[in-house]
Amino acid sequence: MKKITLIFVLLLSFSQTISAQEKASLPEIDRIRIAEAFRIGEKISDKVWKGWSSAPWALLLVTPKDEFLIRHRKPSGDFRLIGYDSLLKSDVYTRPRKLSPKLLATFPAAGDATPVIVVGQAENTDAKTSTPWVFVVLHEHFHQLQYSQPDYYADVEKLNLSGGDRTGMWMINYQFPYSQKEVGDQFGSLSKLLVETYNAKNKSQRSKKLNEYLSERKKFESILKTDDRRYLSFQLWQEGIARYVQYKTAQTAAKKYKPSKEFRALKDFTPIDKEADNLLRLTFNELKEVNLSKSQRIAFYPFGAIEGLLLDKVNPNWKKRYLADKFSLDDYFRNEVNE
Repeated sequence: MKKITLIFVLLLSFSQTISAQEKASLPEIDRIRIAEAFRIGEKISDKVWKGWSSAPWALLLVTPKDEFLIRHRKPSGDFRLIGYDSLLKSDVYTRPRKLSPKLLATFPAAGDATPVIVVGQAENTDAKTSTPWVFVVLHEHFHQLQYSQPDYYADVEKLNLSGGDRTGMWMINYQFPYSQKEVGDQFGSLSKLLVETYNAKNKSQRSKKLNEYLSERKKFESILKTDDRRYLSFQLWQEGIARYVQYKTAQTAAKKYKPSKEFRALKDFTPIDKEADNLLRLTFNELKEVNLSKSQRIAFYPFGAIEGLLLDKVNPNWKKRYLADKFSLDDYFRNEVNE
C-alpha cells in the first residue's frame, strides 16, 4: 500500500509539473514590448546602420517562473513549443526559468551558437519601464550584429585576453586597473576633454581640440599595460558603440517611426523623443561625472558612445570600416588626422 501511495504521489507531482508548463504563456505586456522592439528594428535598423537588418533576432525573455524563446531556428531540447504567435511572427518556446530575471545581455543561450538577447521583464531590470527597455533590447540587437560576423570569435580569441576562460565572462570580469589613482585621474581628465571636443563650436576649433584630445588619449594609453590597453579598446569598440547605436536608434525613431497604438496604450509608455533626449543627457552626464573606480567597465559605455558621436562629425565614413577593422576606435580618428 505504501508503494502504491508513493507511486500515486510521484505521478501527481509529475502531472502537476506538466500542467504548469502547459499553462506557461507569454504575458501580454511583454508581447507588446517585444513586438515593438522587433517593429522598430525592421523599420529603422538599416537607417541607423547599413546591414544591421541581417543580424539574427533570437530573444529569450526571462520571467520569475518561466523563460520564453522567440525567433530561434533550432532551440535546445529543454524548450517546449507553445505555438505560433502572429504578433511576434514567430514560434514561441518555453522552459522553466534557469537564468536571472534581471538580465540584459546577449550570448548563446539556447543550444547552438546563435547569439540570443537574454532579458528580464522591464520591471525587473535596470530599464524599469517599457520605452527604455525597448531601446536596451535594440542595444543588445546590435551586439547580435557584432557577434554574428563570421570572424568575430576568431578575432576576439586573437586578443589573447581570456586567460583560459571559455565562457566569455572574461569580457565582464577582466582585471582592468580601475582603482589605480593615476589611471582613474587620467581617464577622468580625458573624458572631460572628449566632451569639450565634441562640443566645439566650429570646425576649426574642433580640429584643434581633436588633435589635443588624441594626444592626451595616447598619453593615457601609454600608462596602461599592453593587455589593459587592448581590453580598453575592445570595450570601447563593442559596448561603447552599442550604446551609441542605442541612442542613434532612439533619435532616428523619434523622427521616422510611429509607435503602435498598443505600445502607446501601456501605462508606463514614454514618447520616443523624450527617451532619445534622456539617453543622450544620461550618456554625457555619466562621462562628466565619471568615477572609474566606482563605475568600472560601465564607464566605457558612455566614453565609446561619445567617441562614436564625435566620429560622425570628423570622419562620417567610419562605420564602413567598423566590422572589418575591429576592436579599435582610435584607428578611425587617426586616419582623419592624417588626411
